[in-house]
Amino acid sequence: MLPSPEGSAEGANRAFIDLHCHTSASFDSTASPGAVVRAAAARGLTHLAVTDHDRIDGALRARDAAPHELTVIIGEEIKTADGDLVAVFIEKLVPPGLSAIETIAAVREQGGLVGVPHPFDRLRGYGRKSGADPTEIAGLVDWVEAYNARVVGGSANEQAAVFARDHKLPGLCASDSHTVMEVGVSYNVVPGDPGTPAGLLAALAGLDIHPHRATYYVRAWTPVAKLIQSMRGNGRRRPSASAGEPT
Repeated sequence: MLPSPEGSAEGANRAFIDLHCHTSASFDSTASPGAVVRAAAARGLTHLAVTDHDRIDGALRARDAAPHELTVIIGEEIKTADGDLVAVFIEKLVPPGLSAIETIAAVREQGGLVGVPHPFDRLRGYGRKSGADPTEIAGLVDWVEAYNARVVGGSANEQAAVFARDHKLPGLCASDSHTVMEVGVSYNVVPGDPGTPAGLLAALAGLDIHPHRATYYVRAWTPVAKLIQSMRGNGRRRPSASAGEPT
């Protein structure tokens, strides 16, 4: 469990936040929105961004189910034509398949913020398939995941931290949780109230990261979750399937 944010005068002005997690709305998770927010609150998080793959209905359900002590931020992990991006503080689905530049513009139209998740992961990194260069969007995003708890092997997290430093971007950590066990395993401590776009931007200036990972074995559940979700008819959404999703 995280330290209590209300344990001292100093702590009362701190927030504990994870900006990347998934629920059963994602094609590769079976963690219900209710179970995710209960776990987040029980572990001491004060703010949680729910960022399902190419949809926001799970985030909306999580917000409705959240205990009073937890602020749920509506987000989305968007599969752009150039690589994955994470959007937060949105209320309307941003469809996958747009270019990174178009996606960022669509998020900005809603007043949202944008981060780059696991940019150098050998399997999920930005531009891995498209050949896009993350330096091209460095001036357009609000943070980089300098540590993603689901990155396995290699130096991807180290590269991400260097990228964030070189481009003067906040380098935060994220659980990227796909199971209840992983919720909040990596978290950030920030000053103030990150519950609004302006508040989060201000808070990231005082970022204190706490990078950890769940056991590697927890990732073995991901292919099982994909199979279960496929059998339920909840496979990965394609651009044509996502664009018309009601929000």
